[in-house]
Amino acid sequence: MVFEVMKVPTTPFEGQKPGTSGLRKKVKVFVQPHYLQNFVQATFNALTPEKVKGATLVVSGDGRYFSKDAVQIIIKMSAANGVRRVWVGQNGLLSTPAVSAVIRERVGADGSKATGAFILTASHNPGGPNEDFGIKYNMENGGPAPEALTDKIFENTKTIKEYLIADELREVDISTIGVTNFSGPDGPFDVEVFDSASDYVKLMKSIFDFELIRKLLSSPKFTFCYDALHGVAGAYANRIFVEELGAQQSSLLNCTPKEDFGGGHPDPNLTYAKELVERMGLGKSNSGVEPPEFGAAADGDADRNMILGKRFFVTPSDSVAIIAANAVGAIPYFSSGLKGVARSMPTSAALDVVAKSLNLKFFEVPTGWKFFGNLMDAGQCSICGEESFGTGSDHIREKDGIWAVLAWLSILAYRNKDNINGDKLVTVEDIVRQHWATYGRHYYTRYDYENVDAGGAKDLMANMVKMMSSLDEVNTIVKGARSDVSKVVNADEFEYKDPVDGSVSKHQGIRFLFEDGSRLVFRLSGTGSEGATIRLYIEQYEKDPSKIGRDSQEALAPLVEVALKLSKMQEFTGRSAPTVIT
Repeated sequence: MVFEVMKVPTTPFEGQKPGTSGLRKKVKVFVQPHYLQNFVQATFNALTPEKVKGATLVVSGDGRYFSKDAVQIIIKMSAANGVRRVWVGQNGLLSTPAVSAVIRERVGADGSKATGAFILTASHNPGGPNEDFGIKYNMENGGPAPEALTDKIFENTKTIKEYLIADELREVDISTIGVTNFSGPDGPFDVEVFDSASDYVKLMKSIFDFELIRKLLSSPKFTFCYDALHGVAGAYANRIFVEELGAQQSSLLNCTPKEDFGGGHPDPNLTYAKELVERMGLGKSNSGVEPPEFGAAADGDADRNMILGKRFFVTPSDSVAIIAANAVGAIPYFSSGLKGVARSMPTSAALDVVAKSLNLKFFEVPTGWKFFGNLMDAGQCSICGEESFGTGSDHIREKDGIWAVLAWLSILAYRNKDNINGDKLVTVEDIVRQHWATYGRHYYTRYDYENVDAGGAKDLMANMVKMMSSLDEVNTIVKGARSDVSKVVNADEFEYKDPVDGSVSKHQGIRFLFEDGSRLVFRLSGTGSEGATIRLYIEQYEKDPSKIGRDSQEALAPLVEVALKLSKMQEFTGRSAPTVIT
């Protein structure tokens, strides 16, 4: 079929500034005439010509509401802008980590390689006609677009006057694997629909010892549960856990991807992964059924993960530290050693202690996976993580939820390889408690205040910046709230100079550092689609083996009290309690 290119006049929309996670808005915003088209054209205009003309692009996402329409629009715009071919995961489904893997690993029948991708996701936010949609662009290294490009995209959205589209191009059947050929002014244009899981499964099998994990899963003493929260992880769960590793089909929960995530909130934490939390024995009710030994959950686009043991929650900060401490022995990909490790600034310092003990390079970066990507591209980082349930390695340039689950299963399989037929297996809780006994425990919690008034949130942050200039005043408030809390010895706004490209990131969160190693961190988060989210991080380090077994919320209660008094949280936000406690 021959198509023609149309130039469609348009006018700019306000607020099309992509953050580190792309552009996220309510569906009702994206379905406005020209809204998505403006952003896509602004992206094409921001890219260098060789990344567009004659290029191969990936277009897919987590399958949320409006994705199928968006895929067709982007195919038509790609054709009009001179792209040579578009690769689409079957049914428009590709997890964010799988997109990164496809960009880095997949080679077309004609030898073609992808130079970038439009990923359609709003991550862990809800989906549906009245909920969230999002789009982001990833680069040829498989990682998110750097700030220089997202700034350029934003500038283009403010001046855009027209976009190019092959509007007469017939819709491609994205439910069927195969190639559809078209012809246009720049020559041939193809759309290839391919199996969503194959490239990713192949990559995972090259990283982990699937045979060893299979032995663990076949043990009658080991039980397993995986909850995809009706996100795109469901497109991989059956292939990896059931077909490749031999888990029971009944061990998969909510693994059918749905446009509205089954009406749930696809955020893998103790608040939203209710069914898994109950099944693992951490809920309020007691069913009397013995919980599985291991449980895990994913978010909407499968880049986040939550790890649970029987009646036991593993904090994401502990999770990345434990993976790093065990990786060389348990995961073949790392058998020759780790290049270095990194964490986001709000993440607890558990990883720092492991890095120091193992004499590894260590980096503390702002929140945003692109900072890890720079270190990885420079060969300086092997494993990294952030407290917001993101963990990953240098196999791709995105965080990777299923990778983290396989890493934990690998550690469990390795620790039990000589004991698979013994009386008792080493459990998740055993591994975590052994880690605390070796490295000390970082008591840690995060309070999220979601959709608060943006003005109040900014005033709260501004007030704390002002307070940082007088530590005496800060310590007066601290002691007035709790006399048993250590004094603040430093307060600052975190700033990061990238050791790879020299770029400087300012205003990355307000930190109060205490004499005993405790920390309070306040951050404004940009991951919601409206309002503002204030995240409060509370951390206390304990080396005394007799004090590492306390309840986390109980241990942190004095610091929580101090944080709320110091920030005047209720006064500025009107909230007497957080939306989510992790």
